[in-house]
Amino acid sequence: MGYPESMRQSIKTLEETREFRLNQKIPLLNLDEKNQLLREFHPDYRPGVHREILVGVNKGDNAVGELVDLLEASSHVDPESIDVNDIFLTVDALVIGAGGAGLTAALFCSDQGANVAIATKLRLGDSNTIMAEGGINAAISPGDSPTIHYLDTMGGGNFTNIPELVRALAIDSPFCIKWLEDLGVPFDRDPDSDLPLPLLVGGHSRPRVCSVGDFTGMSIIQILRAEVEKRDIRVLDFSPAVDLILDENGKCAGAVLMDLLTETYQVVQAKTVIIATGGIGRLHIQGFPTTNHYGATADGLVIAYRAGARLGYMDSIQFHPTGTAYPDQLLGLLVTEVCRSRGAQLVDVSGEQYINELETRDVVASANVRQVIGRKKGITTPSGMQGVWLDTPLIDIIHGEGTVRRSYSHIYLRFKRYGINFSKEPVLIYPAEHYQNGGIITDDMGRTNIPNLYAAGEAAGGVHGRNRLGGNSLSDLFVFGRRAGMDAGNRCRDIHIGKLTLKHLKQYHQELKGVGIENNLTSPVLLPDYRFEKAFPKFQQ
Repeated sequence: MGYPESMRQSIKTLEETREFRLNQKIPLLNLDEKNQLLREFHPDYRPGVHREILVGVNKGDNAVGELVDLLEASSHVDPESIDVNDIFLTVDALVIGAGGAGLTAALFCSDQGANVAIATKLRLGDSNTIMAEGGINAAISPGDSPTIHYLDTMGGGNFTNIPELVRALAIDSPFCIKWLEDLGVPFDRDPDSDLPLPLLVGGHSRPRVCSVGDFTGMSIIQILRAEVEKRDIRVLDFSPAVDLILDENGKCAGAVLMDLLTETYQVVQAKTVIIATGGIGRLHIQGFPTTNHYGATADGLVIAYRAGARLGYMDSIQFHPTGTAYPDQLLGLLVTEVCRSRGAQLVDVSGEQYINELETRDVVASANVRQVIGRKKGITTPSGMQGVWLDTPLIDIIHGEGTVRRSYSHIYLRFKRYGINFSKEPVLIYPAEHYQNGGIITDDMGRTNIPNLYAAGEAAGGVHGRNRLGGNSLSDLFVFGRRAGMDAGNRCRDIHIGKLTLKHLKQYHQELKGVGIENNLTSPVLLPDYRFEKAFPKFQQ
C-alpha cells in the first residue's frame, strides 16, 4: 500500500529541508503566545461544544455536549422492576473497571484482607491502559524531586489542578515504580545505574518518563492481570455496571450489573465501591477520532452522577497532538510523544517545522490544528483527511541506525502492515481525542462526596487540571488506584450496610421530567455503535 503519489511530493519536500531542520532551534512560546494559540485553535474553545447541565449536583455547570446527552438520559434500569434484595453476590469491595487503576485498587484492597470482586464491561485488562505507549512518570533521576514534579504538573494544568491531588501524585509515583518493578515490569534500564531509564517529554523540566519500549501499558497490564488471577479475587467479565445502589442512609452499597451475554441484571452488594471505568473517547467528542479503546464510553461518570457524585473539569478534553491520520485503518491510533522527545519533528506540507515539540500537549495539538485549518498547510489523504508530518526518520539519524526498530517496535510493525517504513518515512498525524481531563471529584484517598464510593484513574478528575502532562496518566492510575484500594479495604471492616434502595434513580428520572427532558435515550452507552454507515464516519477536523 504505502503512500500514494499525491502525498509523495510533500515527503520529498520534507526530505529536502531535513538537514536545515536538524540545526533549527524553535523557542518555547511565552505565556501570552500560548494562551492566544489555545484560544484560537484548541478544540475546547470552539463555539457550541459545551452545554449547561440542567439536572443533578452539577446543575448550572458546563460540560461537553456528548456527556450532557448521557447525563440527560434515563437509566437502563427500571427501579420498579429490579428487586435489590435478590442479591447475586455480596463482597466487601466492588471494583468497577479492570484497567490499570481497577486492577491496582483490587490488589491493594485484597492486601487489606477484604473480599474483593472486579466487574468489567469487556475482559480482564481491556482498557485504555493497554494502549499507553509512552510511560509512567516518577521523580527518580538525579536532579529531580517530587517538588519539581509537582510544579511541572501544576504548570502543565495551567495551575487549575487540585493541589492535594498533585502532591499525592508526585510523592507516591516513585513508590509505584518500585512496586511495579517488584512485580516484574521490565522497564527500560539505565546502563549506568540500577534504576529505570527516565526520558524527557513535553512540559516536563526533568527526564522522568519510565517506559517499556513503546508498549508500556500492555506490559504492565500483563503483570497486573496475572497477579489478580493468583489472588482470591472474583472477576465478573462482560458485566458492566449500569447503576449504583445506595442504602437508606444515602451511602453507596453496591451496583446493578448487566450480563452482556444474557442481557439480565445482577445485584452486587458491597460495603465499598471503587469506580475505575476509564475515559470518554469512544463518544468521539466533537467528532474527532480517538486513541481510546472500545469500552471508553464514560459509564462510570454517568452512574456516579445519577447517585449524586460531583463531577469537575468536564468542559476540558485532551486532544493528543499525534494521532494517526493515514492510513485510514489506523485513524486516531496514538504515536507516542516519546518519538518527539527523541528528535522527531512536526513538519507541514512546505517542509517547515513550526512548533517546539517539547511544548505541552494542548499547545502542540493547537499548533497542529493551526497549521492545517488556520494556515492551510496540511497534507491531504485520498479520503480527504488532513494532517501534518511527524518526521520519524530523524530518530535514527540522531541516535543511530536501528533505534526506531529497538525502541518503537510496536509502532514500527503497525505501520509496516500498510507498507510504511516508520524508520525511513515520516508518518501523517493529526490531533485525536485522547483523555478526559475531568471526572468524578475525589479527595487524595479517592473518596467521593458519596460515602463509601471511590473513584480512581481517568474516571476521577482534578489532578491534571485542564491539561495532562504526558506520563502522568499512568502515574495517576497507580497512585490513586493504590490509595483508593488501601482505604476502601481498611474501612470496609467497620461499615454496616443499611436497606438497599434505588430511590435515587426514581428521583433522578423525576428531575429530568421536571425540567422537560424526555428524549427516549438511555445511558450509559456501554458499547459504541459502528454498524452500517456508522462504520465509516466523517471525522471532524
